[in-house]
Amino acid sequence: MRTGVPADDSTPLYRFWQPRYWGIWLCLGLLRVNALLPYRVQMAEGRALGGLLYRLLRSRRRVAAANLALCFPEATPVARQQLLREHFASLGKTVMEHALAWWASDALVRRLVDLRGTENLERAMAGGRGVILLTGHFGAQEFSGRAFGLSCPTAAGFYRPSRNPLLDELFKRVRKKSAPILIPKDAVRRVVRSLRRGMPVWYAPDQSYRRAQSALIPFFGEPAMTSTGLSELARLGNAAIVPLLPTRLPGGRGYQLDILPALEDFPGASPEEDARRVNAILEAHIRAVPEQYYWLHRRFKGRPEGFADPYSG
Repeated sequence: MRTGVPADDSTPLYRFWQPRYWGIWLCLGLLRVNALLPYRVQMAEGRALGGLLYRLLRSRRRVAAANLALCFPEATPVARQQLLREHFASLGKTVMEHALAWWASDALVRRLVDLRGTENLERAMAGGRGVILLTGHFGAQEFSGRAFGLSCPTAAGFYRPSRNPLLDELFKRVRKKSAPILIPKDAVRRVVRSLRRGMPVWYAPDQSYRRAQSALIPFFGEPAMTSTGLSELARLGNAAIVPLLPTRLPGGRGYQLDILPALEDFPGASPEEDARRVNAILEAHIRAVPEQYYWLHRRFKGRPEGFADPYSG
């Protein structure tokens, strides 16, 4: 590939000394200390943190419960309630994994993450072709992504800037461990240029999207506003679509990050059909690890008139 890792554009952390950042610094210090503990202890603490978040984040808990009711109507209320609690336990573990993603040694990453299917990526990138790494918002993404970053150090990734400058800087530092080149989510031209240079680019099109290149596409059988822009990105960037799916293994056994074979005949007959195909891939993985998906997002918001708002009230 002809691209390299760009010069460091990070903002020095000592600039964020003002009192309004002190609470963040306190939390960051606690996470730094926890990152020194054995992995299983960190995950146990993460589960306890998730229990606390379950009690504190009432509005988000209601959003997650509404999503689970729409996506798993066949489950009993008791089963969905248990899944909701397990989801918050997963969220607590995700907080700990963000610290690990930043501070864990490369040796620990290699020991905890089983990266599978690298031959699929190599095959897709043969001849200098760019690759869109199709993924979703899964809890284990940030830490397991470290293993991908070690294997492919010139990847790019989307990021959504945070309104808090210190949080924005911290999240960028974590994300750069997996994808050293960060692209704001609306900078489509930069994505296309990166793909044409033969780079892999992380892309997660699984959240509600209501702008141009969007359509009402079933997600778990429930209509949801969905981006159809992946088809155009693949066409403009002459890129292969390679699913990249993380799994947090049970029993503190670490992680599995699967690189699947590139999708054939993509783009297909229409962007809407492509979006259905993408949703089906993500749904299959979500069903395998439902607690690890990010259910706190209002996935079914912004639908046309005639569709009920599942988050009202």
